[in-house]
Amino acid sequence: MADDAPAFDAASDVLTATAQGRLRSIIERLERLEEDKQAVMVDMKEVFAEAKGEGYDVKVLRKVLRLRKQDKAKRQEEEAILDLYLSALGEI
Repeated sequence: MADDAPAFDAASDVLTATAQGRLRSIIERLERLEEDKQAVMVDMKEVFAEAKGEGYDVKVLRKVLRLRKQDKAKRQEEEAILDLYLSALGEI
């Protein structure tokens, strides 16, 4: 059976030693960042558990964090639109 795929020179599909070293460096950095990310997630879980133990509502804490990340003007605009929609539905 004849293969119609183009023939590749073995040397052309191998990275240079410099490129291989750079790739290894990038992958290792990403792996360390993944480890750091996991450690931060564990720390956050512990802080949320602590807050819950002190009677705070974790769901609301997460919402507060999300809102504090937003630009104040953007947050106010979204709140005004939410109020408008709820008012139009007779909810408030």
